[in-house]
Amino acid sequence: MKNVKLIFVLFFGIVFQVLGQSTYDFLRLDSSPRASALGGAYVADTSDPNIIFYNPAGISTIENIPISFSFLKHLADINSVSLASTFNISGIGKFASALQYINYGSFEERDEAGNEIGSFNPSDLALTIAYGNSFNKHITYGASIKLINSTIADNSSFGIAGDLGMQYLLPEYGWNFGLSLLNMGSQITYYNELNESLPFSVQLGATKKLERMPLQLFFAFTRLNDEDRFKFFNVGAEFTLSKIIQLRFGYDNIKREEYKVASTSALGGFSFGVGIDVAGYDVDYAFNSLGAIGAMHRIGVTAVIK
Repeated sequence: MKNVKLIFVLFFGIVFQVLGQSTYDFLRLDSSPRASALGGAYVADTSDPNIIFYNPAGISTIENIPISFSFLKHLADINSVSLASTFNISGIGKFASALQYINYGSFEERDEAGNEIGSFNPSDLALTIAYGNSFNKHITYGASIKLINSTIADNSSFGIAGDLGMQYLLPEYGWNFGLSLLNMGSQITYYNELNESLPFSVQLGATKKLERMPLQLFFAFTRLNDEDRFKFFNVGAEFTLSKIIQLRFGYDNIKREEYKVASTSALGGFSFGVGIDVAGYDVDYAFNSLGAIGAMHRIGVTAVIK
């Protein structure tokens, strides 16, 4: 047990610097390359199955059966994948399922004397099931439940969380508004007898399609429940160059502050990406600058089953 405690302290000292300061903080990572390229301002989107990670109400208007796969290359050896899909049951509503998995690479396991006694690969996993429907042509709602598992060497933690969301749609004016409450829940079992809070967040945002330009704007407050709530704002823009190419740009205000080294943030907090329709497959790429720390690259593919 002493070895496990030592591993716990050393490992999470590293991971908290990368991802945050609460348990299961991997749930805050953008799982969609499109959302990431738009700065994470995604709570009011209605066209991507990955909206399940941001607002379950957004699945209500998605047509057909899209299946989306995304891969994230994080810092060092940290890699993440996600899957998301939606489907309709006539007379009941829209359902969606999703998976998020992150692997933190290989770590040496050592005893208190510093002797190497093996290696381990920490990982986190979340499985989500969501339901969405409409009150009327303007108001949609949704809810989801997620099962979360975290593993470090021979130890693990398990938790349950839920999301709630609503959207108000005004397609005739090009406006969508969204509100979501994410990661409401608790650890059921936990590491080192320490029960930590989940990364609960309240998100509020909007999108606007301009009438005379091939441009859609995105805006969101992503952590309204935090003390510095108005610092957590994100903006994005998506230019449709043609039927097959879209360019995206985004800005995350709090990340720009967090990635500051000395007196400069360089391009920290800024992101860009591209979406290409290739033979019926939507291929998305996103680049997220971490300033002087480095960068993250995401790629995703979405296919539609009619």
